[in-house]
Amino acid sequence: MQSPQHRSLDSSWALAAGIAFSALFTAFIWYSGTIWPTPAPYLPERPGFWYEWQLAEPTFWTRATAWGGYLAHQLMLWWLIWTAQRRPPGYTRGLHPVNVRALGGNALFIGLHWLQTRLWYDGLAQDVHEVTSFASVAVMLVVILIMENHRRGLFFGRKVSLVSAAGEVARKYHGYYFAWAIVYTFWYHPMENTPGHLMGFLYMFLLLLQGSLFFTRSHLNRWWTLTLEMLVIAHAVLVGMTNGTRWEHFVTGLLGLFVITQIHGLPWNRAVRLAASVAYLLSVVLIYHYGRGLIYIWEVFMIPVWDFAAVFLFSLLIIGGARLVQARS
Repeated sequence: MQSPQHRSLDSSWALAAGIAFSALFTAFIWYSGTIWPTPAPYLPERPGFWYEWQLAEPTFWTRATAWGGYLAHQLMLWWLIWTAQRRPPGYTRGLHPVNVRALGGNALFIGLHWLQTRLWYDGLAQDVHEVTSFASVAVMLVVILIMENHRRGLFFGRKVSLVSAAGEVARKYHGYYFAWAIVYTFWYHPMENTPGHLMGFLYMFLLLLQGSLFFTRSHLNRWWTLTLEMLVIAHAVLVGMTNGTRWEHFVTGLLGLFVITQIHGLPWNRAVRLAASVAYLLSVVLIYHYGRGLIYIWEVFMIPVWDFAAVFLFSLLIIGGARLVQARS
């Protein structure tokens, strides 16, 4: 049974409007941060994996508003996904009522999070480690590789049957995990106006937009979904450069995934893919020659090796979990 559509609201128009909103609100975060300073002092910086944007003296309200906002936002999205999957409306060009609710709800919580930062500042970072935020999005990107195996393959266009079987399960239930990873990361950080925060929140806004357009054709647009996968490169490189940490392995490793896997989902012929691969190899040599040095060029394999290992690990877990549930039902 299909749900009624908002025929006057095309999903492609909603996508364009959502991208514009995301860019404008990111600019608003930057501007508001220049005229409305956030509370201080922060916790002192520590060596290692440490997130410094948290208050030195949190209060009941700094924690309550961060966790309350997160839980309300999380439950809203999970409820919308559940209600939509009870009676799947089918993929259409127009927006379904559930899309309108998701778009409006996410816009509301984006505004509430900005207000919460300005008044109380702290995000979830006060109580949970930064690794949890980083890992939640990293796993999401791995699950995307699993789901897209049926369309573009995993290694140079070649599909892996084990991953395809896991992808069928992931495509049905991924919305719940993706909603958690995005909303958790969104509320983990205060809306600071540093370059890394601004790029990160822009990315979160666009991911929330994508999640709001489920059961529409825009949700499946291959150029749009690839853009979301590739934007993680810009964020990783920007954070690495502004923090003075190494960034070369991020850009070369993630672009390596593009050449090995993601490019094969695009309507490009073999000559174009070959040219892109040659350009990539040349860029790797130049980046390390003029950067950290060619002795570190082995770093280019780090991200692809870890990601492909994670693809097979999570595929086994997904298939095993699905069979366990089936056996007990």
